[in-house]
Amino acid sequence: EENGHQSKRFKRDVDENDAEDQTKKLPKRKIVLLMAYSGKGYHGMQRNVGSSQFKTIEDDLVSALVQSGCIPENHGEDMKKMSFQRCARTDKGVSAAGQIVSLKVRLIDDILEKINNHLPSHIRILGLKRVTGGFNSKNKCDARTYSYMLPTFAFAHKDHDVQEEVYRLDRETLEKVNKLLACYKGTHNFHNFTSQKGPKDPSAKRYIMEMYCGEPFVRENVEFAVIKVKGQSFMMHQIRKMIGLVIAIVKGYADESIMERSWGEEKVDVPKAPGLGLVLERVHFEKYNRRFGNDGLHEPLEWTEEEEKIAVFKEQYIYPTIINTEREEKSMVNWLNTLSIHDFNSSVVEMQANDKNSK
Repeated sequence: EENGHQSKRFKRDVDENDAEDQTKKLPKRKIVLLMAYSGKGYHGMQRNVGSSQFKTIEDDLVSALVQSGCIPENHGEDMKKMSFQRCARTDKGVSAAGQIVSLKVRLIDDILEKINNHLPSHIRILGLKRVTGGFNSKNKCDARTYSYMLPTFAFAHKDHDVQEEVYRLDRETLEKVNKLLACYKGTHNFHNFTSQKGPKDPSAKRYIMEMYCGEPFVRENVEFAVIKVKGQSFMMHQIRKMIGLVIAIVKGYADESIMERSWGEEKVDVPKAPGLGLVLERVHFEKYNRRFGNDGLHEPLEWTEEEEKIAVFKEQYIYPTIINTEREEKSMVNWLNTLSIHDFNSSVVEMQANDKNSK
Protein backbone atom coordinates (compact mmCIF):
# COMPACT_ATOMS: atom_id res chain seq x y z
CA GLU A 1 0.00 0.00 0.00
CA GLU A 2 2.80 2.33 0.99
CA ASN A 3 4.67 1.51 -2.20
CA GLY A 4 1.53 2.20 -4.22
CA HIS A 5 1.24 5.73 -2.73
CA GLN A 6 4.87 6.39 -3.36
CA SER A 7 4.76 5.26 -6.96
CA LYS A 8 1.71 7.50 -7.61
CA ARG A 9 3.49 10.48 -6.08
CA PHE A 10 6.63 9.63 -8.04
CA LYS A 11 4.60 9.41 -11.28
CA ARG A 12 3.04 12.85 -10.60
CA ASP A 13 6.49 14.39 -10.03
CA VAL A 14 7.77 12.82 -13.24
CA ASP A 15 4.74 14.16 -15.18
CA GLU A 16 5.32 17.68 -13.83
CA ASN A 17 9.01 17.51 -14.69
CA ASP A 18 8.16 16.24 -18.16
CA ALA A 19 5.77 19.15 -18.73
CA GLU A 20 8.45 21.56 -17.57
CA ASP A 21 11.04 19.97 -19.86
CA GLN A 22 8.60 20.14 -22.78
CA THR A 23 8.13 23.88 -22.13
CA LYS A 24 11.90 24.41 -22.04
CA LYS A 25 12.21 22.60 -25.38
CA LEU A 26 9.64 24.87 -27.07
CA PRO A 27 11.34 27.17 -29.58
CA LYS A 28 11.19 30.89 -28.85
CA ARG A 29 9.17 32.98 -31.28
CA LYS A 30 8.96 36.75 -31.84
CA ILE A 31 5.46 37.99 -31.08
CA VAL A 32 3.60 41.18 -30.25
CA LEU A 33 1.12 41.49 -27.39
CA LEU A 34 -1.79 43.93 -27.45
CA MET A 35 -2.09 45.41 -23.94
CA ALA A 36 -4.66 47.52 -22.13
CA TYR A 37 -4.15 48.97 -18.66
CA SER A 38 -5.32 51.59 -16.21
CA GLY A 39 -2.21 53.57 -15.25
CA LYS A 40 -3.42 54.99 -11.96
CA GLY A 41 -0.97 54.22 -9.15
CA TYR A 42 1.87 53.32 -11.57
CA HIS A 43 4.98 55.31 -12.44
CA GLY A 44 4.42 54.82 -16.17
CA MET A 45 4.99 51.86 -18.45
CA GLN A 46 8.77 51.43 -18.55
CA ARG A 47 10.47 49.25 -15.98
CA ASN A 48 13.22 50.82 -13.84
CA VAL A 49 15.42 47.86 -12.97
CA GLY A 50 16.88 48.26 -9.49
CA SER A 51 14.27 50.82 -8.43
CA SER A 52 11.50 48.80 -6.81
CA GLN A 53 9.89 51.74 -4.96
CA PHE A 54 8.40 53.09 -8.22
CA LYS A 55 6.05 50.43 -9.54
CA THR A 56 5.56 50.30 -13.31
CA ILE A 57 3.23 48.39 -15.64
CA GLU A 58 6.18 46.37 -16.96
CA ASP A 59 7.01 45.12 -13.44
CA ASP A 60 3.63 43.37 -13.33
CA LEU A 61 3.85 42.22 -16.96
CA VAL A 62 7.33 40.65 -16.63
CA SER A 63 6.33 38.91 -13.42
CA ALA A 64 3.27 37.39 -15.21
CA LEU A 65 5.40 36.29 -18.19
CA VAL A 66 7.79 34.44 -15.86
CA GLN A 67 5.02 32.88 -13.73
CA SER A 68 3.08 31.68 -16.77
CA GLY A 69 6.21 29.91 -18.05
CA CYS A 70 6.57 31.66 -21.39
CA ILE A 71 9.91 33.25 -20.50
CA PRO A 72 12.68 31.93 -18.21
CA GLU A 73 13.31 33.80 -14.96
CA ASN A 74 16.66 35.28 -16.05
CA HIS A 75 14.91 36.95 -19.03
CA GLY A 76 12.76 38.82 -16.54
CA GLU A 77 15.87 40.19 -14.89
CA ASP A 78 17.56 41.13 -18.17
CA MET A 79 14.86 42.11 -20.66
CA LYS A 80 17.31 42.35 -23.58
CA LYS A 81 17.52 38.54 -23.51
CA MET A 82 13.94 38.34 -24.78
CA SER A 83 14.39 41.31 -27.20
CA PHE A 84 11.71 43.20 -25.27
CA GLN A 85 10.53 46.54 -26.67
CA ARG A 86 7.52 48.65 -25.78
CA CYS A 87 5.92 50.82 -28.47
CA ALA A 88 5.34 53.85 -26.23
CA ARG A 89 6.65 54.84 -22.81
CA THR A 90 3.49 56.11 -21.17
CA ASP A 91 4.09 58.58 -18.31
CA LYS A 92 3.09 58.25 -14.66
CA GLY A 93 -0.68 57.71 -14.27
CA VAL A 94 -1.32 57.41 -18.03
CA SER A 95 -3.53 54.54 -19.25
CA ALA A 96 -3.53 52.55 -22.50
CA ALA A 97 -6.17 50.79 -24.56
CA GLY A 98 -3.85 49.64 -27.35
CA GLN A 99 -0.24 49.47 -26.18
CA ILE A 100 1.97 47.05 -28.14
CA VAL A 101 5.06 45.24 -26.85
CA SER A 102 7.31 42.96 -28.91
CA LEU A 103 9.32 40.11 -27.39
CA LYS A 104 10.50 36.51 -27.83
CA VAL A 105 8.51 33.91 -25.89
CA ARG A 106 7.88 30.18 -25.76
CA LEU A 107 4.51 29.69 -27.41
CA ILE A 108 2.88 27.61 -24.65
CA ASP A 109 -0.74 26.41 -24.87
CA ASP A 110 -3.44 28.94 -23.80
CA ILE A 111 -0.72 31.56 -23.53
CA LEU A 112 -3.00 34.62 -23.20
CA GLU A 113 -5.15 33.01 -20.55
CA LYS A 114 -2.09 31.92 -18.57
CA ILE A 115 -0.45 35.38 -18.68
CA ASN A 116 -3.72 37.11 -17.72
CA ASN A 117 -4.18 34.72 -14.77
CA HIS A 118 -1.03 36.25 -13.25
CA LEU A 119 -1.95 39.88 -13.95
CA PRO A 120 -4.16 42.23 -11.88
CA SER A 121 -7.58 42.82 -13.50
CA HIS A 122 -6.67 46.40 -14.51
CA ILE A 123 -3.92 45.07 -16.83
CA ARG A 124 -5.02 42.75 -19.67
CA ILE A 125 -3.37 41.14 -22.67
CA LEU A 126 -6.10 41.32 -25.34
CA GLY A 127 -4.33 39.89 -28.37
CA LEU A 128 -1.19 38.19 -29.73
CA LYS A 129 0.30 37.99 -33.22
CA ARG A 130 3.47 36.41 -34.65
CA VAL A 131 5.87 38.91 -36.26
CA THR A 132 9.14 38.83 -38.21
CA GLY A 133 12.30 37.96 -36.27
CA GLY A 134 13.78 41.45 -36.55
CA PHE A 135 10.56 43.24 -35.55
CA ASN A 136 10.90 46.04 -33.00
CA SER A 137 7.62 47.60 -31.84
CA LYS A 138 9.17 51.02 -31.24
CA ASN A 139 11.15 51.38 -34.49
CA LYS A 140 8.51 49.85 -36.76
CA CYS A 141 5.71 52.08 -35.46
CA ASP A 142 4.72 54.85 -37.94
CA ALA A 143 2.28 56.71 -35.70
CA ARG A 144 0.55 56.75 -32.33
CA THR A 145 -2.96 57.88 -31.43
CA TYR A 146 -3.71 59.23 -27.96
CA SER A 147 -6.95 60.46 -26.43
CA TYR A 148 -7.38 62.91 -23.57
CA MET A 149 -10.62 62.85 -21.60
CA LEU A 150 -11.40 66.02 -19.66
CA PRO A 151 -14.37 67.71 -17.97
CA THR A 152 -15.66 70.43 -20.33
CA PHE A 153 -15.64 73.10 -17.58
CA ALA A 154 -11.90 73.25 -18.38
CA PHE A 155 -12.99 75.38 -21.40
CA ALA A 156 -15.22 77.77 -19.41
CA HIS A 157 -14.07 81.39 -19.89
CA LYS A 158 -12.45 82.64 -16.69
CA ASP A 159 -14.44 85.91 -16.61
CA HIS A 160 -18.00 85.11 -17.56
CA ASP A 161 -18.77 81.38 -17.52
CA VAL A 162 -19.76 79.10 -14.66
CA GLN A 163 -16.54 77.34 -13.60
CA GLU A 164 -18.14 74.34 -11.90
CA GLU A 165 -19.53 70.96 -12.91
CA VAL A 166 -22.87 72.44 -14.05
CA TYR A 167 -21.07 74.00 -17.05
CA ARG A 168 -22.06 72.75 -20.49
CA LEU A 169 -19.95 73.31 -23.61
CA ASP A 170 -21.68 75.38 -26.31
CA ARG A 171 -21.22 74.90 -30.06
CA GLU A 172 -19.24 78.15 -30.50
CA THR A 173 -16.65 77.22 -27.82
CA LEU A 174 -16.26 73.68 -29.23
CA GLU A 175 -15.60 75.19 -32.68
CA LYS A 176 -12.97 77.52 -31.18
CA VAL A 177 -11.30 74.56 -29.40
CA ASN A 178 -11.19 72.60 -32.67
CA LYS A 179 -9.86 75.57 -34.64
CA LEU A 180 -6.97 75.89 -32.15
CA LEU A 181 -6.27 72.12 -32.03
CA ALA A 182 -6.14 72.02 -35.86
CA CYS A 183 -3.28 74.59 -35.74
CA TYR A 184 -1.02 71.84 -34.36
CA LYS A 185 -1.35 69.80 -37.56
CA GLY A 186 1.80 69.51 -39.65
CA THR A 187 5.44 69.76 -38.53
CA HIS A 188 6.36 72.22 -35.77
CA ASN A 189 9.22 72.77 -33.37
CA PHE A 190 7.82 71.58 -30.02
CA HIS A 191 10.86 72.43 -27.85
CA ASN A 192 8.56 74.48 -25.56
CA PHE A 193 6.30 71.45 -25.04
CA THR A 194 8.82 69.22 -23.30
CA SER A 195 11.78 69.62 -20.95
CA GLN A 196 15.52 69.51 -21.71
CA LYS A 197 15.25 70.24 -25.44
CA GLY A 198 16.60 73.42 -26.98
CA PRO A 199 15.11 75.21 -30.03
CA LYS A 200 18.00 74.00 -32.23
CA ASP A 201 17.54 70.34 -31.31
CA PRO A 202 16.32 68.57 -34.50
CA SER A 203 14.47 65.96 -32.42
CA ALA A 204 12.13 68.70 -31.11
CA LYS A 205 10.48 68.84 -34.56
CA ARG A 206 7.42 66.58 -34.58
CA TYR A 207 4.75 65.78 -37.16
CA ILE A 208 1.08 65.86 -36.09
CA MET A 209 -1.44 64.20 -38.44
CA GLU A 210 -4.70 65.10 -36.73
CA MET A 211 -6.04 66.66 -33.55
CA TYR A 212 -9.67 67.38 -32.66
CA CYS A 213 -12.18 67.40 -29.79
CA GLY A 214 -15.26 65.16 -30.09
CA GLU A 215 -18.85 65.83 -29.03
CA PRO A 216 -19.34 66.27 -25.27
CA PHE A 217 -21.20 63.65 -23.19
CA VAL A 218 -22.43 63.52 -19.59
CA ARG A 219 -21.21 60.99 -17.01
CA GLU A 220 -22.44 61.14 -13.40
CA ASN A 221 -23.79 64.69 -13.92
CA VAL A 222 -20.44 66.02 -15.21
CA GLU A 223 -19.95 66.82 -18.89
CA PHE A 224 -16.80 65.37 -20.46
CA ALA A 225 -15.19 65.52 -23.91
CA VAL A 226 -12.42 63.50 -25.55
CA ILE A 227 -9.58 65.07 -27.55
CA LYS A 228 -7.90 62.75 -30.10
CA VAL A 229 -4.39 63.33 -31.41
CA LYS A 230 -2.47 61.26 -33.95
CA GLY A 231 1.22 61.95 -34.51
CA GLN A 232 4.36 60.22 -35.70
CA SER A 233 5.83 60.28 -32.19
CA PHE A 234 5.59 62.40 -29.06
CA MET A 235 8.05 63.71 -26.50
CA MET A 236 7.61 63.56 -22.75
CA HIS A 237 4.67 65.78 -21.61
CA GLN A 238 4.14 67.06 -25.18
CA ILE A 239 0.43 66.18 -25.51
CA ARG A 240 -0.42 67.46 -22.03
CA LYS A 241 1.30 70.78 -22.84
CA MET A 242 -0.42 71.03 -26.25
CA ILE A 243 -3.78 70.64 -24.51
CA GLY A 244 -2.74 72.89 -21.60
CA LEU A 245 -1.97 75.77 -23.97
CA VAL A 246 -5.29 75.45 -25.81
CA ILE A 247 -7.16 75.50 -22.48
CA ALA A 248 -5.22 78.64 -21.41
CA ILE A 249 -6.23 80.39 -24.67
CA VAL A 250 -9.92 79.33 -24.58
CA LYS A 251 -10.23 80.37 -20.91
CA GLY A 252 -8.89 83.81 -21.76
CA TYR A 253 -5.52 83.65 -19.96
CA ALA A 254 -3.40 83.73 -23.14
CA ASP A 255 -3.70 85.29 -26.57
CA GLU A 256 -3.97 83.08 -29.67
CA SER A 257 -0.66 84.48 -30.94
CA ILE A 258 1.17 82.50 -28.22
CA MET A 259 0.88 79.37 -30.38
CA GLU A 260 3.05 80.76 -33.17
CA ARG A 261 5.47 82.14 -30.58
CA SER A 262 5.76 78.76 -28.86
CA TRP A 263 7.09 77.17 -32.08
CA GLY A 264 9.71 79.91 -32.43
CA GLU A 265 13.11 80.02 -30.75
CA GLU A 266 12.23 81.89 -27.57
CA LYS A 267 11.36 80.00 -24.40
CA VAL A 268 7.63 80.27 -23.73
CA ASP A 269 5.88 79.33 -20.49
CA VAL A 270 3.54 76.49 -21.60
CA PRO A 271 1.28 74.98 -18.90
CA LYS A 272 1.02 71.18 -18.63
CA ALA A 273 -2.47 69.69 -18.22
CA PRO A 274 -2.90 66.85 -15.66
CA GLY A 275 -1.83 63.32 -16.74
CA LEU A 276 -5.05 61.66 -15.53
CA GLY A 277 -7.12 61.85 -18.75
CA LEU A 278 -4.39 60.72 -21.16
CA VAL A 279 -4.82 57.31 -22.83
CA LEU A 280 -2.68 55.61 -25.50
CA GLU A 281 -5.45 54.53 -27.87
CA ARG A 282 -3.60 52.70 -30.60
CA VAL A 283 -0.30 52.37 -32.42
CA HIS A 284 -0.01 52.17 -36.20
CA PHE A 285 2.23 49.91 -38.30
CA GLU A 286 1.21 50.89 -41.84
CA LYS A 287 4.60 50.34 -43.52
CA TYR A 288 5.13 46.96 -41.81
CA ASN A 289 1.59 45.84 -42.76
CA ARG A 290 2.16 46.75 -46.42
CA ARG A 291 5.39 44.77 -46.53
CA PHE A 292 4.65 41.71 -44.36
CA GLY A 293 0.89 41.80 -43.61
CA ASN A 294 -0.05 39.64 -46.58
CA ASP A 295 3.13 37.61 -47.17
CA GLY A 296 1.37 34.36 -46.24
CA LEU A 297 3.45 33.93 -43.06
CA HIS A 298 2.47 36.95 -40.98
CA GLU A 299 -0.77 38.77 -40.24
CA PRO A 300 -1.18 42.53 -40.54
CA LEU A 301 -0.92 44.28 -37.13
CA GLU A 302 -4.55 45.34 -37.03
CA TRP A 303 -6.88 44.49 -34.20
CA THR A 304 -10.42 44.62 -35.61
CA GLU A 305 -11.37 41.36 -33.86
CA GLU A 306 -10.18 42.79 -30.52
CA GLU A 307 -12.07 46.12 -30.88
CA GLU A 308 -14.94 44.93 -28.70
CA LYS A 309 -12.61 43.73 -25.93
CA ILE A 310 -10.80 47.10 -26.05
CA ALA A 311 -14.10 49.00 -25.77
CA VAL A 312 -15.25 46.84 -22.83
CA PHE A 313 -11.93 47.35 -21.02
CA LYS A 314 -12.14 51.14 -21.45
CA GLU A 315 -15.71 51.21 -20.09
CA GLN A 316 -14.80 48.93 -17.18
CA TYR A 317 -11.40 50.24 -16.07
CA ILE A 318 -10.18 53.38 -17.85
CA TYR A 319 -13.18 55.76 -17.98
CA PRO A 320 -14.46 55.03 -14.45
CA THR A 321 -10.93 55.59 -13.06
CA ILE A 322 -10.65 58.96 -14.84
CA ILE A 323 -14.15 60.06 -13.77
CA ASN A 324 -13.91 58.91 -10.14
CA THR A 325 -10.36 60.21 -9.63
CA GLU A 326 -11.39 63.57 -11.10
CA ARG A 327 -14.33 63.75 -8.70
CA GLU A 328 -12.33 62.70 -5.65
CA GLU A 329 -8.97 64.40 -6.28
CA LYS A 330 -10.17 67.34 -8.44
CA SER A 331 -6.96 67.24 -10.49
CA MET A 332 -8.39 69.41 -13.32
CA VAL A 333 -9.98 71.93 -10.93
CA ASN A 334 -6.73 72.30 -8.96
CA TRP A 335 -4.67 72.64 -12.13
CA LEU A 336 -7.01 75.27 -13.61
CA ASN A 337 -6.45 77.37 -10.46
CA THR A 338 -2.72 77.53 -11.30
CA LEU A 339 -3.23 79.05 -14.78
CA SER A 340 -3.39 82.60 -13.42
CA ILE A 341 0.18 82.20 -12.07
CA HIS A 342 1.64 81.67 -15.58
CA ASP A 343 3.00 84.67 -17.47
CA PHE A 344 1.83 84.15 -21.05
CA ASN A 345 2.86 87.54 -22.39
CA SER A 346 6.59 87.65 -21.80
CA SER A 347 9.25 85.11 -22.60
CA VAL A 348 10.96 83.15 -19.83
CA VAL A 349 14.10 85.31 -20.27
CA GLU A 350 12.09 88.47 -19.56
CA MET A 351 10.38 86.79 -16.61
CA GLN A 352 13.74 85.88 -15.08
CA ALA A 353 15.01 89.43 -15.59
CA ASN A 354 11.88 90.89 -13.95
CA ASP A 355 12.25 88.42 -11.10
CA LYS A 356 15.86 89.53 -10.49
CA ASN A 357 14.81 93.22 -10.56
CA SER A 358 11.99 92.67 -8.09
CA LYS A 359 14.39 90.83 -5.77
